[in-house]
Amino acid sequence: MSKLQSYIFIGRSGCGKGTQSELLTKVLREKDPSIQILHIESGNELRKFAKEPNYTAAITKKTLESGGLMPEFMPVYLWGKLFTERFTGKETLIFDGTPRKLMEAKILDSLFPFYDLDKPWIIYLDVDHEESTKRLKSRGRNDDSDEAIKKRLAWYESDVKPSVEFYRTNPGVQFLDIDGERTIEEVHQDIVKRVGLV
Repeated sequence: MSKLQSYIFIGRSGCGKGTQSELLTKVLREKDPSIQILHIESGNELRKFAKEPNYTAAITKKTLESGGLMPEFMPVYLWGKLFTERFTGKETLIFDGTPRKLMEAKILDSLFPFYDLDKPWIIYLDVDHEESTKRLKSRGRNDDSDEAIKKRLAWYESDVKPSVEFYRTNPGVQFLDIDGERTIEEVHQDIVKRVGLV
């Protein structure tokens, strides 16, 4: 039996990770209607957690609203909880916006051999600073203030970029460098072709 596949979408804020992960999910379900998918989207998980009535959630909410970057232990805690509660060893995994920092990438890297999963696909959506800014401003989410956008794009250089480079040279992954500045459909077609779904 072939091993389960995992897909990790990574790139600047606003590069289209959420959109492309949804489109990939749709293709996977069309190919196999019985497929089980565990979609891990750190931003959503953190926003959900921020509504809980506890001290850590209150600090998380404040950090998210100011466009700050969470310390590594929080996303790692959330994935760990998700995996122990929901992963049964039968789900295809899709990570969207995770990992952000190099330490997170290294910790996440330990998950695949532990669960005896195939080498994950790293789908790096390459979009420049100006394009990211334009996209973030147009989506109109309430945590997309000018200051928060500026902070988020600064993280890319300091935190996300080292993770991308870690994956680019990692023999334990299948790294795809995708030009994210084309139309949504063109990017999508490139991804499905390169991960072998067409």
